[in-house]
Amino acid sequence: MDINVKLVGLFQTGRFKQSHRDYPSTTNVQDVIDDLDLPQQHFGIVLINGVHADVDTLLSEGDHLVLMPVIDGG
Repeated sequence: MDINVKLVGLFQTGRFKQSHRDYPSTTNVQDVIDDLDLPQQHFGIVLINGVHADVDTLLSEGDHLVLMPVIDGG
């Protein structure tokens, strides 16, 4: 299935900003995180089609997935 994946901030380093990616129909958010080898210690927010989700959420054909790191600062 085709998933539009957008990476924000440091997740883009050495990867991409936005990409259409092909995954099996049983893919959840954690599978994408693992596939992209994103650093777990910096993991922050997941949005699917603009709605907050968690890493166990199953993805569907055509979903727009946004992965954001935690933001540090003051």
